[in-house]
Amino acid sequence: MLRRQVGSPAVMAEALRHILELARKHRIIVQVLPFSAGAHMAMEGQFKLMSFEDAPPLAYLQGLSTGTLHDEPATVRHYELTYDLVVASALSPELSLALIESVAEDYAHEDQRF
Repeated sequence: MLRRQVGSPAVMAEALRHILELARKHRIIVQVLPFSAGAHMAMEGQFKLMSFEDAPPLAYLQGLSTGTLHDEPATVRHYELTYDLVVASALSPELSLALIESVAEDYAHEDQRF
């Protein structure tokens, strides 16, 4: 959540600039799901998809104080589809970086006002 402030505006600006730096060095790919995308399948909570060379894929669902590992193929496929649909609704990596940069600048300017 780019606009949910954690820490001071300076901390937010620095954190977002760090994400930008990692993306520009091709260490990560960032895609932002804008609020305008509305409701989506991943609103239930965080999940991680894991694939292995020598084992079937897994889906890990993370809750507030718990986590659940799923290995049942239909359940894993459900979360893979969820991921694909969220990515399809997200901004492109280029537009995502432009948005992150704009929000980082907003935080930097907000910090200068105090």
